[in-house]
Amino acid sequence: MNNISTQSPHSSRAAVSIFFLIHGINLASWASRIPDIKAAMDINDAQMGTLLLVMPISSLLGLAASSWILRSFDNKVPLIVAMIAQSIALACIGISSSLIALGSSLFFMALAFRVGGIAMNTQAVILQKSYAKPINGSFHAMWSFGGILAVGLTSLMIALDVPMHTHLIWTSVCIGIFAIVCYPWLPSGDRATEGSKIKMGKPDKPLFLLGVLILLASFCEGGMFDWSGVYFKDIVNVEVYTAGYFTFMICMTIARLLLDKLVARIDNKKIYIGSSLLIVGGILLAVLLPNLIPAMIGFSVVGMGTAVVIPTTFLMAGDSKKYSAGMAISIISSYSVVGMLFGPPLIGFISEAFGLQVSFLFFALMGLLILPVSLMYFHAVKRQD
Repeated sequence: MNNISTQSPHSSRAAVSIFFLIHGINLASWASRIPDIKAAMDINDAQMGTLLLVMPISSLLGLAASSWILRSFDNKVPLIVAMIAQSIALACIGISSSLIALGSSLFFMALAFRVGGIAMNTQAVILQKSYAKPINGSFHAMWSFGGILAVGLTSLMIALDVPMHTHLIWTSVCIGIFAIVCYPWLPSGDRATEGSKIKMGKPDKPLFLLGVLILLASFCEGGMFDWSGVYFKDIVNVEVYTAGYFTFMICMTIARLLLDKLVARIDNKKIYIGSSLLIVGGILLAVLLPNLIPAMIGFSVVGMGTAVVIPTTFLMAGDSKKYSAGMAISIISSYSVVGMLFGPPLIGFISEAFGLQVSFLFFALMGLLILPVSLMYFHAVKRQD
């Protein structure tokens, strides 16, 4: 790995933080409009689930290119290209008038999300190594804060009866402008010169288990992004259906803002145990008491539980002895893609068969599994040492 070059550590940290912010805005802007898209296209939960399958298929296609990208470019190059591509895809979602057009837009958005996510998280992990104190949680807090801004804006647009295409187009324009303005301050010189090829043979067990942890957390996080609005609209029966998503994102952001202090005080094993219990408890509360206040509290607790799993896991993957930080993140990101993008379609199919309320118990199961898998990971690391 070449030595990372920055104009100043603080300006580079600020620039990477902005990219996390606008990445979160992009994803949440699309996800918070899913109930409107369903209504406009007149499709049921199973059909929506089928449509969402386009995204994991697209995103997994990017895995083959990850090795070449990491060897060929500083991470700032694929990051800016991916962010501009996301902006264009978001605008196209807003103006899509058919399932084919919408599916194509989601395909390119997912591909851009994958490339941009790998580049962005790699820069965050490498920057963390140049700081004595933990800072990785603050990047992911910015991502969650972007989600809060996006959901708040969506709620305002709904209240003002602003057309969805107008909302998404102007959001995409603003995202593109911010990305271009912040690009010069991104760190450079972080191209991986070694450890950026997939090595065949016996799998790296700790990295595999980190991937499974990412998978489980992403099932919960991705499902909450895509289905929380539908849950509040169809099950909780509230007019402002973004309420659950909004509280989920607020508590996720708060938890990520506290993550750096948490990491400095307690070990990662306790973080995973606490996260598992919070996810299970929050989902059960929202499912068993599907009224406004209990459901909002439940979604808030789930947000706190899911918040710290992914950033903590990415940070531990960056210490891989077998791969470069970028390649390790790319590998476990493939698990994240499966969870974030296959989870929502799966919920659609379960919902069509058993009802949306019952389908949310799937998130509780995924949260529960975080506990034994995390214990297996720490046992594997101890044996490896």
